[in-house]
Amino acid sequence: MLLIGCAEPAAEQPESGSEAGTQTSPETDTGTDADDATEPAAPEADDPEASPDSDAPPFGTESRGSYDAPWALEFLPGGEQMLITSRYGELFLRGTAETDASEDLSVAGLPEDIVVDGQGGLGDVVAAPDFEESRRVYLSWINSSEAGTGAVVGHATLVDSEDSAELQDLTIIWEQDPKTSGSGHFSHRLAFSPDGEQLFVTSGDRQQLDPAQDLDSGLGKVMRLTPEGEPFPENPFAEDGDVTEEIFTYGHRNPLGIDFDAEGQLWVSEMGPEGGDELNLLEAGENYGWPEASNGSQYSGAEIPDHTEGDGFAPPAAWWTPSISPGSLMIYQGEMFPDWSGSAFMGALSGEALVRVELDGDQAGEEELWEMGARIRDVEQAPDGSIWIIEDGDGAELLRLTPPE
Repeated sequence: MLLIGCAEPAAEQPESGSEAGTQTSPETDTGTDADDATEPAAPEADDPEASPDSDAPPFGTESRGSYDAPWALEFLPGGEQMLITSRYGELFLRGTAETDASEDLSVAGLPEDIVVDGQGGLGDVVAAPDFEESRRVYLSWINSSEAGTGAVVGHATLVDSEDSAELQDLTIIWEQDPKTSGSGHFSHRLAFSPDGEQLFVTSGDRQQLDPAQDLDSGLGKVMRLTPEGEPFPENPFAEDGDVTEEIFTYGHRNPLGIDFDAEGQLWVSEMGPEGGDELNLLEAGENYGWPEASNGSQYSGAEIPDHTEGDGFAPPAAWWTPSISPGSLMIYQGEMFPDWSGSAFMGALSGEALVRVELDGDQAGEEELWEMGARIRDVEQAPDGSIWIIEDGDGAELLRLTPPE
C-alpha cells in the first residue's frame, strides 16, 4: 500500500526506530539508487501491492516527440517556443504548436565543461523574468575541479533565427560549495520569485548526509541569490559570510522540484531515502531535518527518527512511503483544468506516475496518482494552461496533457 501522510497531526505518521543511520549503502554512494536518472524503478514501486488502484487519467495525452535523457522543460514568454535540456549536454529550442513536433534547433554555445556522470550533466533551464527584453536564460550543470564535482549556475543570452540558435556571453554566477566526490544528489533546480528579484537554487546533500545540517557547507540547502548570483541581502544568515550567507533553508536531501504558488509561497519536492519522499513549504531559516529526521529509512536498513511534533525540525506538508521519487514540481495556475488550480504536480521517477496534491494555504490536502507507465522527469504548465510532461531516459516522450474530449 502506498502511504501518504501530511504534517499534522504528527501522531498519524508511522513510527520508526529512534536511531538514525549513519551511512548510505554502496548503491547510494555511487549515485545509483532510486533517485538516479538511469536506474529502473525502485523495488517497492514495482510491487503490485505498493501501487494504488487508480481510474483512467482525467486527461488526454498527445505525443510531441522524443528525446534522450531529457531533464528540464521551459516555456518561453509568448508561448510559441520552449527549451528542453538533455542530461547528455544538449539544449533544444522548439516550437510548441503541433506542427512543430520535428522542428528542434540544437542550441550552440553551451558550456564546454559539462560533466555527464551518474546523475550529473546539463540540468535545469529557466527564462529570466525580463526575458522578452533581455533574452537571458539561466542554466545549471555539473563541472569538476581537483576537489571533485559540483553544480554550477550560469546565465547567457539566447539568440535564435528560423534555422539556428545560440547562447552568447555565458557567465557562471554560482557554484556548489564544496565540490566533492561522487555523482549523485546535485539537485540544482532553479526558480525565480514572482517579483523577479530572487533566484532560488536547490543544492543536494551529494550523498554526504551530515553537511545538510552544517551551516558552513552549501550542501543539503536551498540557496537564495540575486539574479547576478550574489547572496540575497535579506537571507536569514546574511551576517555570517562565506557560503552561509547564501542559505535560505537547510536540512535537505535531494530537492529536485521547486515552484511558487499563487500566494507567493515557495514549495520544494524532495527525495527521501528508502521512503520518506517529501513536499515541503519553505520558510526562511528553517531546518527540514535531513539526516536527523525522515519518514523513511536508510538503504542499509538503519532506521531514522520520524518527524515528530516538537523535534525542532520543520515537518513535511505531505510525504510518501514507499518512495515515488519526485523528480520535479509544478504548481498549476492555469485555466484549462480549473478544478486543479493551485494544485502541486510532481513527476514520479520510481513511481512512474504523475502525482497531484491539492494545496490550501500552507496545508497539503487531497492527493491523486495517475500511473503513466514510464518514469516522469519533468512537468510544466504551458501558457495556454495545458500540462506538459517529459519521460526519463533515452527515447523519452514529450507529452501534452489536455482535458478529455
